Amino acid sequence: MGFLCSSSSSIVFKLGVSIIFLVSFSGYTPADAYDPLDPSGNITIKWDIITWTGDGYVATVTLYNFQQYRHIQAPGWTLGWSWAKREVIWGMNGGQTTEQGDCSKFKGTIPHCCKKTPSVVDLLPGTPYNQQVANCCRGGVINSWAQDPATAVSSFQLTVGQAGTTNKTVRVPKNFTLKAPGPGYTCGPGKIVKPSRFVGTDKRRVTQAMMTWNVTCTYSQFLAQRTPTCCVSLSSFYNSTIVPCPTCSCGCRNTSQPGNCVDSKGPRIASVVVPNTGKSLYVPPLVQCTNHMCPVRIHWHVKVNYKAYWRVKVTITNFNYNMNYSQWNLVVQHPNFDNLTQTFSFNYKPLIPYASINDTGILWGVKFYNDLLMQAGPYGNVQSELLFQKEASAFTLEKGWAFPRRIYFNGDNCVMPPPDSYPWLPNTASHKPISSWFAAILGSISLLLTAFSHGML
Repeated sequence: MGFLCSSSSSIVFKLGVSIIFLVSFSGYTPADAYDPLDPSGNITIKWDIITWTGDGYVATVTLYNFQQYRHIQAPGWTLGWSWAKREVIWGMNGGQTTEQGDCSKFKGTIPHCCKKTPSVVDLLPGTPYNQQVANCCRGGVINSWAQDPATAVSSFQLTVGQAGTTNKTVRVPKNFTLKAPGPGYTCGPGKIVKPSRFVGTDKRRVTQAMMTWNVTCTYSQFLAQRTPTCCVSLSSFYNSTIVPCPTCSCGCRNTSQPGNCVDSKGPRIASVVVPNTGKSLYVPPLVQCTNHMCPVRIHWHVKVNYKAYWRVKVTITNFNYNMNYSQWNLVVQHPNFDNLTQTFSFNYKPLIPYASINDTGILWGVKFYNDLLMQAGPYGNVQSELLFQKEASAFTLEKGWAFPRRIYFNGDNCVMPPPDSYPWLPNTASHKPISSWFAAILGSISLLLTAFSHGML
């Protein structure tokens, strides 16, 4: 058994092949953002000053999602910062600020935004071409790096005034924030780096930015929500027991108010922040009543044991009536992934954060087939089967070896059942009564035959 404690009252218990989180989110340390399956994952914001203007500059701001399996889903990212001086935004392409602010002191041309702390969002698909820039206008949705690096980038361009017109007079903005779409990301300060270089379309000329600074943002599931977002259930062909998700994995059922399944006094069930007509941007999830109360459940079923292979069926079920999951992904850690032979209806890519260990893979849907996990209902599930080749020195069905060590859904760690509840193999003890019964019958027959042969009957 191992323990991992931070300055908050959060404790991680590690038992066998399962990790169980008992968390109280009263504090946060940088170690909470470290992900052992994606140790270098982050979102890097690059701010390139392309040209100077009369009172400022034109800059291209690009968000690079270097996280292997954590993407930004609808309604997309929101990037904020605080200006170091009295800068204003004269105009934007590929993005827009959510508020204009007080621009009453300007006459004639009115700035796009006069706020000291602007918040920028991506434009929607279908934006006119004269308002677009490269890698914009996807509604703030950014794919994970492992799924599609080409769509793991988002950009916008802004014209900044009252900012200074040289490298010595320009000041780097402060207090960067990133919502994707809710909390969870912590951004460091902007750091001036070597200017970016750009290769021309003919690849014969290289230009460079006037000035460049980078901002790095890291994710913590502890900051994103108070409760988990998913859980795991298990079953196998060799045992009729179905191990369900642990009770109250993501919240507890409300038993006091009929017709309302979510307990308002308990932890808020995790969901995504979505646009709302009211003042609050949070829309509570309408979750199907279950013992685990999780929006998403992953079921791992050990299906068949062949001579040289074994097969697993994976099913992802959505219990949230208020949300679809686009571009979803599943990360599974299991020691036999180095011998994965075939996936039947999911895409697969190995994740190898440590060169000598290949025990983790990312699975995601096939485009236009099952890359959208629909809301709760008859179509609210996706499934596939995985075929593994056996490794003679390691393969066993004993002691829960065939079940995953951990599972992530959309980058969040899912609650696993306790190891002592895993489906067990039938052992010889279960056959002892049958063996004794047969032995008694054979003994009786033997006595009868002996007696008959001696003429006693």
